[in-house]
Amino acid sequence: MATQKLKLGIPKGSLQDATIALFERAGWRIFANGRSYFPTIDDVEIECMLVRAQEMARYVEHGALDAGLTGRDWVLENESDVESITSLTYSKQSRQTVKWVLAVPEDSPFQKPEDLAGKIIATELVEFTKRYFASKNIPVKVEFSWGATEVKPPTLADAIVEVTETGSSLRANRLRIIETLMESETQLIANHSAYADAWKREKIDNISLMLNAAIAAQGRVGLMMNAQKTELEAILAVLPALNSPTISQLRNPAWVALNTILDETLVRDVIPKLKLAGATGIVEYPLSKVVI
Repeated sequence: MATQKLKLGIPKGSLQDATIALFERAGWRIFANGRSYFPTIDDVEIECMLVRAQEMARYVEHGALDAGLTGRDWVLENESDVESITSLTYSKQSRQTVKWVLAVPEDSPFQKPEDLAGKIIATELVEFTKRYFASKNIPVKVEFSWGATEVKPPTLADAIVEVTETGSSLRANRLRIIETLMESETQLIANHSAYADAWKREKIDNISLMLNAAIAAQGRVGLMMNAQKTELEAILAVLPALNSPTISQLRNPAWVALNTILDETLVRDVIPKLKLAGATGIVEYPLSKVVI
């Protein structure tokens, strides 16, 4: 019997490395040859294809791909009719959402979108930007930008709509933000027909589960320790936890073991407090996945 296959789109470009790294933390190793658009993956039930994030939603909608990862921004730009399976807050630089913003030169007189009536807006997010200004009844000319959008004002455009994570590139180009049009993050999307298929649905849902588990583990560690029951309340008082810590009875009836998950940034402050409260045998260990 032939193995069933899920056709999965991996975003080519700025998100490619971050996506492949996320899949590896989730349990799948993807090997992308620099010249090939068809990476290999250590799962015989998945076929991967590298597709630009800007085009991913169209190919998923039309069924060329069963599922794929792309930004919510490009789903909205293309007005694609797809299943949104889960949001995955990761990007090329950080674990934050990105923003599409309306920006103008620092020394320009423009202070709000209405001030741009009759002006030229350069952006890669053309259709969404047109709909945005139309919804406000502001007549503007929206031009597609092939790149280096930040350098176009004021000579080639009066303003831009550009994506940013930190705003550093905009500031470096002496631009200021006057409006945020939308926030976006990566989504796992699926074709409606593919998601209606029981086998593909289960495969897609399992991928979603494991990718979210890998993201949830980032920046968190496990902590386990032993404690006398008489010290338990004092220890619990200083112990932050993702959920209530697991408490297990040890062979000695007077002692218990505690196991919990916490943010890595808290460890340096929490461990001394735990020691002072009476915890012993404190062990910190890394996490690869957290299923919530």
